[in-house]
Amino acid sequence: MNSAFKKEVTAGLTSFPKYLSSKYFYDKTGDKLFQDIMAMPSYYLTACEFEIISKNTFTIGELFRDKENGLDLIELGAGDGKKTKVLLKYMAENNFNFIYKPIDISENAVELLSNNLAHEMPTLNVDAEVGEYFEVLERLKSFNKRKKVIMFLGSNIGNLPHPRAIEFLTKLKDAMGPEDLLFMGFDQKKNPQTILDAYNDETGITAAFNKNVLTRINRELGGNFEVENFKHWEVYDPETGTAKSFLIATKAMEVTIEDLQLTVNFEEWETIHTEISQKYDDKIVNWLAVEAGLEIETSFTDQKAYYKNYAFRRKE
Repeated sequence: MNSAFKKEVTAGLTSFPKYLSSKYFYDKTGDKLFQDIMAMPSYYLTACEFEIISKNTFTIGELFRDKENGLDLIELGAGDGKKTKVLLKYMAENNFNFIYKPIDISENAVELLSNNLAHEMPTLNVDAEVGEYFEVLERLKSFNKRKKVIMFLGSNIGNLPHPRAIEFLTKLKDAMGPEDLLFMGFDQKKNPQTILDAYNDETGITAAFNKNVLTRINRELGGNFEVENFKHWEVYDPETGTAKSFLIATKAMEVTIEDLQLTVNFEEWETIHTEISQKYDDKIVNWLAVEAGLEIETSFTDQKAYYKNYAFRRKE
C-alpha cells in the first residue's frame, strides 16, 4: 500500500491541476470520520439505502438465493457493513448456504467488521480480505464453482468518471457467470442543494475527511502540509450530475515531502481535486450497463426516490 500511496501522491501533486485520490482519505481516523458523515442528517445516502434494504429484505434476499449449491456473497467496499447486516441476518436465519466475503481498501474497516460479525453472528462463515477493487476483480473469476452475488453499495461507483465506471463494470461482467448477480447502489439526480448539503456540512466533518489525506501524507510520508491553510470546497454540476470536492490553498506556500524527496509549490487559491461523486438517473445507469455488457434485472428505490439499488445480470 505504501509504495502505491507514494506513487500516486507524487503523480497527483506534480500534475497540473493537482489531484489526490479519495481512497487515501481512509485510515483509522478517516474511517471514524466517514462513520460520522454517514450519521449526519444531511448525508441522505446511507439512510436511503438502509431504508431500501430494510423494506425489501425478503425480495432482495430471495433474489440472491440459490437453493441447490448455495452462493458466495462478495461485497466490495464493505465498510462497517451496517446495511449488509440486515441481509446477512435474513440469510442466516432462513437457511441460506453461503459464504460472506467482505473486501475493503481499509485494513482497519475489515478488522472491525470481521470482529463485529464474529460477535453478532458467530455462526456466519466470513472470509474477509483487504484490497482495491481493480486488484480484486481478477481474483473474482476464480469464484466460479457456484452462484456468486457481487455487492457494491454506498454509490461508490460514483467515485469513477463514466469511462472508468464502464471499465469497472465490464471487468465485473467478465467475472460473472450466467447465474450471477451484481447488486449496486447509485445515487440519483435530485435538487442540487440537497446534494451540496450532503458533501459540505456546516460542522466541518466532510472537510476534515477530505483533509485527512494531507494528514496522512504528513504522518506516513514525512510531509509538512499546514492542513489548516487548506479550505474544503464542493461544487455540483446538475447537467453532468458530477459533484466535485477540492482542497484549496488559502495562501501561497511551499510543501516538502521527505520520503518522496519532493517539494511542491502552491499559489494562493490553487486547488487539489480530491473526489468526484457522480449522480445518475435510469437512462444513465441503463447506458452504463449496456456499454459494459450487463442488463438491469430489477431496481429498488426509497420513498423520496433519492437513491436506487439495481440488480444486474450478464447480458448473454
